[in-house]
Amino acid sequence: MIESIKSKISNNGRISAEEALFLYKDVDLLTLGALAQERRFNLVPNKHVSFVIDTNLNYTNICDAYCSFCAFYRTDPSDPSSYTYTVDQMIDKIRKAREKGCTTILMQGGLNSDIPFDFYTEIVSRTVKEFPDITPHFFSAPEIMKMTEVSGLTIKEVFQELKKAGQRTMPGGGSEILTNEIKSKISRFKPKNSVDQWTDVHRNAHEVGIYTTATMMYGHLENDADIIETLSHIRNVQDEALNKKPAKFTAFIPWSFKKDNTALGKKITTEAGPNQYLRIIAISRIFLDNINHIQASWFSEGYKTGQIALSFGADDFGGTLFDENVMLSAGFYNRTSVDGIKKLINDAGYEAVQRTTESVSYTHLRAHETPEHRGRRHGHEKKTRG
Repeated sequence: MIESIKSKISNNGRISAEEALFLYKDVDLLTLGALAQERRFNLVPNKHVSFVIDTNLNYTNICDAYCSFCAFYRTDPSDPSSYTYTVDQMIDKIRKAREKGCTTILMQGGLNSDIPFDFYTEIVSRTVKEFPDITPHFFSAPEIMKMTEVSGLTIKEVFQELKKAGQRTMPGGGSEILTNEIKSKISRFKPKNSVDQWTDVHRNAHEVGIYTTATMMYGHLENDADIIETLSHIRNVQDEALNKKPAKFTAFIPWSFKKDNTALGKKITTEAGPNQYLRIIAISRIFLDNINHIQASWFSEGYKTGQIALSFGADDFGGTLFDENVMLSAGFYNRTSVDGIKKLINDAGYEAVQRTTESVSYTHLRAHETPEHRGRRHGHEKKTRG
C-alpha cells in the first residue's frame, strides 16, 4: 500500500480515508514527514512560512455549553470571575491591540444567551469603520448557532448580517473532534455536540463569502479513526466550497488538549506529545489536498515542536497572540514577539513572511485545481485586490 500512496502523492493524487488511516497508524514518523513535505512543496512551492500579528480577545466567559474540556467558562453571572464586556469596552481593547501592531483580531466568547444579536453586528461594524486596517476574525460556529437562537434568524441570514456589517473571515473553533460520538461525550450543548451543525455553519459562511479556518483539538477521548473522520468532514466541506462557493477554508490548524483545571482532564492520564502532533501535521497535509495552508503552532505545542512541524508539512506559523485567556485558564502559558516569531521561522531554515488573515485566502495556486477553479478564483482575487 505504501508504494501506491507514494505514487499518488508524487503525482498530486488524492488518498482515501483508508490510506490516510494506514499512514497515520502504521508508517514511521520520518517517512510520513517526508511524504508531507513533498505534498507541501507541490502546493506551496517555496520556503516561505507565513505569520500574522494578531491577538485573541474574549468578550464574555459566561457560557451554557458546559464543555468538559474547557477551563475558561463560567455559568453564573454573579461569580466575581465572570464577565461580559460592552461594545465600547471591546473597541477599547481593539484600539490597544492595534497600537501593538496587530492586523488581525481573533475574537471569541462564551455562549451567553443574554447578549443580543445587535451586539455582534455592532462590534463588527465599529471595528471595520474605526480600524480599517484590522481584520475582524470574529466568532466561532457555536457562537453563530447562539446568534440564530437569540435572533430567530437562519444561519445564512446571520452571516448575511455579519457580512453586511463588514465581517470577512471567521475562525474554526468549536470543531474539536468531528464525530458525533466524541462531541456528545465532551459537550452537553447541542451546537457543540453535532458534526452537522459545525459543517453547516462553515458551508453557509462560504456561501455568503466569508472565509473560514478549520481546526481540530485532539488528545482526549478520540481514537485514530476519529482523527481521520474529522479530516474527511473538513475535506468534504472544502470540496463543496471549491466547486460552487465564493469562499473556503484558508487553513487547517490542529492543537492538543490541555487538561489542567478541566473536568475532562480528570479522565486523561497524559497529554498528547510532540510525536503525535507531528504525525497529525503530516497526515493533515497529505490528506487535506484541497487546503493550501497547514498551521504549525509554537503557541500550543512549544517553540521547538512548532519549528520541527515546518519540516512535516506546515507552511504557516500562526500569530503573535499577544492576549490569550482560554488556554491560560487551563494552566498553559506561552508567549512570543514579532521578532521572536521571525527568528523561530528563520532558525528552522525557512523565510518568515508576514501576512494578514485575509491575504492568506488568496495566496498560492493549488496543484489539483481545475482550470475552471483557477479562472473563477483568479477573477475573484483580481476583484478583491482592486
